[in-house]
Amino acid sequence: MANSLPPPLPMRTTKRLSMDRSLSLSSSMRPLFEELQCSVCLDVFTDPVSTPCGHNFCKSCLNSSWENSQVCSCPLCRERFSDRPDLKINTELRQLGQLFKERLTVRISEVLCDICDGRKMKALKSCLTCQTSYCETHLEPHRRVPNFKKHKLIEPVKNIKDYICQKHERPLELFCRDDQMCVCVFCTDGDHKTHNTVPLEEESKVKKTQLIETQKDMQKMIQDRNKKIRDIKHLAELRKKQDEKLIQELQQEINELKIRNSELDHLSHTKDHLQLLQLYPSICSPLNGRNWSDVSLETLRRALTQLQETPDQKVSQTVLRRIQQFAVDVTLDRDTAYPELILSDDGKEMIQGDVYQDLPDIPERFDHCPSVLGREGFSTGRFYFEVKVKGKTEWILGVVRESINRKGKIKLSPQDGHWCVALMKGDQYWACADPAVSLNVKPQKVGVFVDYEDGLVCFFDVVSRSHIFSFTRQSFINRVYPYFCACFTSNGKHSVPLIISPVKYSE
Repeated sequence: MANSLPPPLPMRTTKRLSMDRSLSLSSSMRPLFEELQCSVCLDVFTDPVSTPCGHNFCKSCLNSSWENSQVCSCPLCRERFSDRPDLKINTELRQLGQLFKERLTVRISEVLCDICDGRKMKALKSCLTCQTSYCETHLEPHRRVPNFKKHKLIEPVKNIKDYICQKHERPLELFCRDDQMCVCVFCTDGDHKTHNTVPLEEESKVKKTQLIETQKDMQKMIQDRNKKIRDIKHLAELRKKQDEKLIQELQQEINELKIRNSELDHLSHTKDHLQLLQLYPSICSPLNGRNWSDVSLETLRRALTQLQETPDQKVSQTVLRRIQQFAVDVTLDRDTAYPELILSDDGKEMIQGDVYQDLPDIPERFDHCPSVLGREGFSTGRFYFEVKVKGKTEWILGVVRESINRKGKIKLSPQDGHWCVALMKGDQYWACADPAVSLNVKPQKVGVFVDYEDGLVCFFDVVSRSHIFSFTRQSFINRVYPYFCACFTSNGKHSVPLIISPVKYSE
C-alpha cells in the first residue's frame, strides 16, 4: 500500500535519556523537559522544526521519518501533508534546548562509590568527615559503628572538596552572615570569631523564603519580556524590517530566565543546604542584559525620526496611541498673551480681537505678534498636545525656547528657538525651518509631540492619522513651552478660535 502511513520511527537508544538520568530531573525541571522533548527520539530537541499541524521535532528525526515514505505525515498526530513542508529551524526553541542541556549535564551527573572495586555502584551518601562517597553496602559501617555514626553525611555529591573548609579541612557547617559565606567550626575561632554565624540549615530556611519571592519576580520578568516582544512586533510595521536583534536579545533573556526559574524551584526543595547557599548569589543575581523599560520608546523615536524623510506618511494606530499616552494638560498663559488676544476663561481657546487691551508690558508678554505660550514649560521627558485648527485661515503652533525674543518682530526658525508649523493665506502650509519647507497637508487638528532628550519635535494630522513634519536632532538647552499664534488677517479679525483640544486616544 504505497499511500499508507509510515510506521512510528523506532526509538534511538543512543539519544534517549537513560532511566537514571530522567529520574534525576526535579519536579520543576520535568515540565520544561517535556516542553523541549522530541516525541520521536525522546530527548531534548536538536535543530527543532515545526510541522504545519503545530508539533515540534528534531529536524533529523522528521527527515528520517519521511525518508522511506511516499506520504509525509506528522509522527505524532498522523496528519498528512499534500506537499513535503519546508522545514525551518526554530532558533528560539533551539537556544532554550541548548541552555537546558548545559544545565542538565551539570545537574544529573552520577556520583559513584569511591570504595567499590571493579564495577562501581551508585553512591547513596557522601561523608564530609571521611571526604568519601559510599554505596549502600559500603555505607553500612556509618550506620553501625558508634564513632562513624557521628560523621556528617549528606546527599551524594561529586565535588565533595567544595563542602570542606580548605583552611581547616573540616566540613562547612556554618554560614557567616557578615561575609555571606560558608565556614567551618574552626573558622569561628579565627577570622570569623566576632561575626554572626548560624547553622547552614537555619540560613537555608531564610534563603528558601527569599527564593519564593525571587521566583515570582522571575516569572513576572518573563511575562514583561514577552509583552515587549509583542510591542516591538507591533511597532515594526513602521519599518521595512522587524528589529530582529532586539527580539533575539529578549528571547535569549527569556530562555535564561526560564532555566533560572526551574533552578530556583529545585533549590527551594533541596536538602543540600550548602549547595543552596553557594548557588543562591549567582541564580538570584540580575541578568547582564540591557534595560528594557524604555525599548518601545527607543523604537518609537527611531520610527518618528524616519518619518521626517516621508511627510504625509500614514501613522499606525499603535504608534499614535503610544504617542498620545504622553498627553499633557496645556493651559494658555495670560501673562504672555499679545494685548489684542482674547482668551477663554478656562485658558483653552484664543481668538484675535479688535481692541488693544491696556495690559502691563512685562518682559514675558508678546508686544508685536498675536502670540501666547502655554503656562507650563518642560525641561525633560516627553509631552504631547493637540490643537483644533479647523476653519482658521492662518495660524502658527509648535514649541519655543523659554529665552526667545518676545518684543518686536520675531523670526520663526530653530536657530532662534522656534519649532513650528504654520498656515498662511488660507492654503499655504509651511514648516518654519531655515529655509522654510512647503507642506502638502490640510489638517483640521494638529498633534504636537516632543522628546526633549532626543531633540525631537513631531507634528501629526490627528484626523487623517498622518505625519506632517519633524524637527530632529535639535538642542533645546533650557525649558521649552507650547506656542500659539493667531496671526493677523487682512481685516485684523478672526471669527474662529484656536482651540487646545482634550486628547482622545486614536481608534
